[in-house]
Amino acid sequence: MKVDVFNMEGKKLREVDLPAKVFEAPINVDLMHQAYVRQMANARLGTHKTKTRSEVSGGGHKPWRQKGTGRARTGSIRAAQWAGGGKIHTPQPRSYTQKMPKKMRQSALRSALSVKAKDMGVVLVDEFALTEPKTRLMAEALTRLVGDSSALVLLPEKNQEYEAVMRSTDNLPDAKVLLASYLNIRDLLGFEKLVLPVKTLEVLEAHLG
Repeated sequence: MKVDVFNMEGKKLREVDLPAKVFEAPINVDLMHQAYVRQMANARLGTHKTKTRSEVSGGGHKPWRQKGTGRARTGSIRAAQWAGGGKIHTPQPRSYTQKMPKKMRQSALRSALSVKAKDMGVVLVDEFALTEPKTRLMAEALTRLVGDSSALVLLPEKNQEYEAVMRSTDNLPDAKVLLASYLNIRDLLGFEKLVLPVKTLEVLEAHLG
């Protein structure tokens, strides 16, 4: 699949073939969904907690005698039916972690990248660089490249050359910069356009090819 390569001014320079193994893989919607659910589940802290009957304060004695009062028998004012009592069958700390083999996760990413390429959502840039770390410069560059669409910018590596790009995106609500080696299904599906410097293709092919 051939894709146009632009410069930072939005002018077409040439065409490049996308790696077929990464951007023309079979599309498996179920696998992408499983990978997405796994990532969201693994992000949950699972620290929710309510107190049971043995953990609430008070209720150390029987409020009234067992028989003869005409009232229902009870052993503690901290039983679940009392206001301020302990809770039953309520959330307790737990892990929501789901496991998924690495090859399945990679296959899900290839499927998502193939969907992006099929929907013309991949934008290649000859070299993505800014002269200084300014949000305005980054916003203007993305507007020229993707218009009003939200954008995920994948960088090949972290170095001084790309530091200005990473810092300039922090305050943009519809854009995010990510290292190609950290690509994940949530970010990939959460943005309309995928902006790639040409060097990033080699990193993606090495990780997913």
